[in-house]
Amino acid sequence: MASRVRKGATKALRVLTRPVRRAQGYGGKGRGGLVVEPYRGYGSRDEVFLIGRVFHQSPGIPGEDPESLRAQWRDLRRRIARRKVAGVTVTARFGDAATRVETDRDGYFRVHLHPRAALPAEGDWHPVDLLLEAEPPIPAEGAVFIPPESCRCVVVSDIDDTVMRTGVANKLKMLWRLFVEDAESRVAFPGVAALYRALHAGAGGDAGNPMLYVSRAPWGLYEMLSEFFQRHGIPAGPVLFLREWGLSWTHPLPRRATDHKQALIRHMLALYGDLPFVLIGDSGQHDPEVYAQIVEENPGRVLAVYIRNVSRDAARIEEIVRLAGAVARAGSSLVLAADSVAMAEHAAAIGLIAPEAVAGVADEHAADAETGPRRETARITAEPPDDKAGAGDPAISPDAIAEALVGDGAVPATVVVEPEEPASLPSLRR
Repeated sequence: MASRVRKGATKALRVLTRPVRRAQGYGGKGRGGLVVEPYRGYGSRDEVFLIGRVFHQSPGIPGEDPESLRAQWRDLRRRIARRKVAGVTVTARFGDAATRVETDRDGYFRVHLHPRAALPAEGDWHPVDLLLEAEPPIPAEGAVFIPPESCRCVVVSDIDDTVMRTGVANKLKMLWRLFVEDAESRVAFPGVAALYRALHAGAGGDAGNPMLYVSRAPWGLYEMLSEFFQRHGIPAGPVLFLREWGLSWTHPLPRRATDHKQALIRHMLALYGDLPFVLIGDSGQHDPEVYAQIVEENPGRVLAVYIRNVSRDAARIEEIVRLAGAVARAGSSLVLAADSVAMAEHAAAIGLIAPEAVAGVADEHAADAETGPRRETARITAEPPDDKAGAGDPAISPDAIAEALVGDGAVPATVVVEPEEPASLPSLRR
């Protein structure tokens, strides 16, 4: 046990201090000072968005071996001692567009640009040049994802309890699970990496569909999540955090966030107005409520909603029934999935991923999880309205959904709720 803890602590220390060493490149190797840290951005061929942060980092010791244990402990202290820098100006350039923005009280800056010149046809990630107005000026380079012409849909996924198990908002718990517990599958849900690679590739294998991730965690975990995605082979994409926790000795609790998730998804729907959406979340928090509202506000825009079935709480079932009604009224599909394989099977059936990709998800799931018996998928069809005019809501039995979800309680259930003629990807492509 002691050796596992020591090994895990060493790995965790290396990951925690890597951003400190990388940040030195902006101010010169081995030096400290002001640092510009851009996060992955997103956009279209008409406008792009990028968030970053400016902070002050203390200097390292020139000539010291960065891989030595002493240097890594020193770098950890340097990371903890980072100081946000408010009120400084950053110039951003993307193609022929430029803007000057100022950092907020937490040191964050937000860039919104409207390029006029045509972008290069090749590549999905495009550079954004940044320059911190200081003496001397400090350059940095960010990147924004712009969907290629081949993309067919936009995938918006929650992270917490959807991609990875709960604990992302607790740094120590996340590090313990990621580095001390040898089975990395205990952190990532089994099969999720193969599923997301398939969604990114699309049915043809080269769609390049945007993968946008949303988390309730603070921006301070950005670097850890980037490392997590890389280690598990999950497609890179912009990670949009709902808030900056802004913890301090005088304010030890996170700031309250309200309606941020709905606002982010609404923004994406407006930005990518010519593409259908796929929403992925879990049943344990507020995803059913949020997604029900989004589907109701945007009929015909959401092709499918995938909810990882992680909660048997009766109160959550009520919200899931509401989501099922909203999805059925919109002519879309809802999948309450017991695992990643169930999501993949449905995604292949409606043309989101290649049929052969299902086997890859199943293989990864079997390798990562303790596989056991799977319950047969329960399919619930939303009956059309009884009136001849076709008005009204499709009929869905709440009891049928509740019974299918709970069942014998021993094995998680997969429930598919869809209209008589569910939409497929080609029919929603505008």
